[in-house]
Amino acid sequence: MSKAIPKSILIQGGRIIDPASHTDAIGDLLVTGGRIAGRGLNVTPPADCPVIHAESLIICPGFIDLHCHLRQPGFEEKETIATGTRAAAKGGFTTVCAMPNTNPPLDNEETITFVRTLAGKEGAVRVLPIACVTRGRQGIELANLENLAKEGAVAFSDDGAPVATTPLMQRALELSKTLGLPIIDHCEDLTLSAGGQMNDGILSKKLGLKGMPAVAEDIIISRDLLLAHLTGGHVHIAHVSTASAVELIRRAKDKGTSVTAEVTPHHLTLTEECAIGLNTNAKVNPPLRTEADIRALASALKDGIIDAIATDHAPHTPAEKALEFIRAPTGISGFETALGSLMALVRSGTLPMMKLIAALTTKPAKIINRPDLGTLKVGSPADVTIFDPEREWVVDLQKFVSKGKNTPLAGKTLRGRVIATIYGGRIVYQE
Repeated sequence: MSKAIPKSILIQGGRIIDPASHTDAIGDLLVTGGRIAGRGLNVTPPADCPVIHAESLIICPGFIDLHCHLRQPGFEEKETIATGTRAAAKGGFTTVCAMPNTNPPLDNEETITFVRTLAGKEGAVRVLPIACVTRGRQGIELANLENLAKEGAVAFSDDGAPVATTPLMQRALELSKTLGLPIIDHCEDLTLSAGGQMNDGILSKKLGLKGMPAVAEDIIISRDLLLAHLTGGHVHIAHVSTASAVELIRRAKDKGTSVTAEVTPHHLTLTEECAIGLNTNAKVNPPLRTEADIRALASALKDGIIDAIATDHAPHTPAEKALEFIRAPTGISGFETALGSLMALVRSGTLPMMKLIAALTTKPAKIINRPDLGTLKVGSPADVTIFDPEREWVVDLQKFVSKGKNTPLAGKTLRGRVIATIYGGRIVYQE
């Protein structure tokens, strides 16, 4: 893929939605030299400027994914930076934040540099590394967070497991305040959820599977919120999945605690019933929950209690997902179906379009302290997503760019499709 930046591109006649500037209007967008050069009605382009006709399409900032797994280094059979970022571009994402549960884990400057360097060579979109909170993600001693931040880490997480002990989390949050970067925690009391395969409830009992109770998530969230309030550090709650967690976060925000939270497309749109038939592609952690949880999560997103949407893109090999349910790994491949899934919330009136786009752009940019991203303001990087909100399409795994074909949406019809993605002034995906 060429890294050359075209001199100019004119995107003409689309509906421009930019939450950062409270814009929702028909107009043109001019990209020049990798930057937004102009927007509005009847923008005059340079001579011989290529034009993307965007009538009846939406033009918005490139999506930002706070939480994904690119698997490299160490698990290249599942995904690579090259394949993962191409899948991200197809899904409309121009920035992805890569989780550190690789092999070796991203707990030192060398591994952070490796990811950044490889992404610069092979990545289709911007890759921002998230570093470990503890060395080796072992939960024993803190990694050198200051050095990792200097090397380019935008947040810290032991994702796949919570920060193991209360003293470690307290110290990490104290450093978070100093560094101005969030601690992203996977909130799960492992002693309660041990051996769990899906949401704990009537259905898990019918299927004969050990359940993962909602309270296992809530306990660690409660710990983290208390420590964030104590230290003034910024805790970011990953993949919130329970109605009770929403209430904990709501009360913490009311108290002035420095907390943000994300929710995934699958937790907003799918329930535990996807696991009927022991479908391993619906096995995810935290597990898919209930309709009541979905309603609470969507309402919290609309109200700003949950700040952002993140895919938790977690590709696995077909052989791994072909194992029996109790042995199969958790995770859903989410880049390429995110928009199509989420547009159902807009059509149902659950979530306004402006708020959906904000949760995918300006809000995640704020969480990682990157105000230059997630906006179409003149002078900002030319990261642009163009999508058709009405386009219907069938989820065909043979057409996935990601190595991960693991999704419970295979064969489903979605409505809402990315037409083109521009990163840094280059078209990195076009239908």
